[in-house]
Amino acid sequence: MFRRLHQQFPGLILDVLAPSWVAALFERTAEVNQIILSPFRHGEFKLAQRWKLGRSLTSRGYDQAIVLPNSWKSALVPFFAGIPLRTGFTGEMRFGLLNDARPLDKKQFPLMVEQFALLGEPRGAKPQRPLAHPSLQVSAIRRENTLKKMGLNIQKSVAVFCPGAEYGPAKRWPAKYFAELAQRLENYQVWLIGSPKDQPIGEEIRQLSGGIAINLCGKTGLAEAIDLLSCASLVVSNDSGLMHIAAALDKPMLALYGSSSPAFTPPLSIHAQVLQLDLPCSPCFQRVCPLGHFNCMMQLTPDQVLAKIELKKP
Repeated sequence: MFRRLHQQFPGLILDVLAPSWVAALFERTAEVNQIILSPFRHGEFKLAQRWKLGRSLTSRGYDQAIVLPNSWKSALVPFFAGIPLRTGFTGEMRFGLLNDARPLDKKQFPLMVEQFALLGEPRGAKPQRPLAHPSLQVSAIRRENTLKKMGLNIQKSVAVFCPGAEYGPAKRWPAKYFAELAQRLENYQVWLIGSPKDQPIGEEIRQLSGGIAINLCGKTGLAEAIDLLSCASLVVSNDSGLMHIAAALDKPMLALYGSSSPAFTPPLSIHAQVLQLDLPCSPCFQRVCPLGHFNCMMQLTPDQVLAKIELKKP
């Protein structure tokens, strides 16, 4: 969407209002001019604060606001800012708050990236294809500083494992499988990257691997995680936010899918390969396996993953 907006409006100044925890992404996105930090936590209403933030943006003279979330409250700040054109999908009775409210046909546009791209087009126009893949830029200086801070080096090829998945355990490949894969990747050093919530599973993988895997889960912020992912020669990831970041960094990657589906949120990179078993019960889109056997991940073995890695070697 960002790229398409710049194509349509040469000289465009594109600012992003976003939570602080994703600011690092937009700092590494070439199309973004400035990040405006949103002070609101997920689910917070805080009408007075939204009005104050909106009024503080009035003097910037924005021509258009594109509201990506479908919630009512997310449309308040652009409305309070008096931005003339306020674009978004219909939902939660946002008529009035949005004056360019558009219907969304999810059958015609099932991919989230298609839906966002649609909002970057004039009303009634379809996204231009092929869709541009997201791209993140990491400076050599930032990468070097992060490596030094974490006590790491890239003298040996790096394989990054992303063992977490915020949505739930049904999206997570077993820790013992990650550990076995780490032991078998003899030509790589293995780094585990994830949020503080992933620290326990990272520690389990570290122990099961005999210390081969270095557990960095919870030790990095998002900015540092991006820097470390940029060092990877290989990424193995569950369907997660870090998977999409690795794709935007254009890293060779194996994306492991269990309860979710790449038909909706695939990794957008020609260097990403999806591994998913074609089981009758998947994708179920549940947080925990409703049948109790977790076959969609348990039957996706390290041998199968390693075979794909071997095929990707030049």
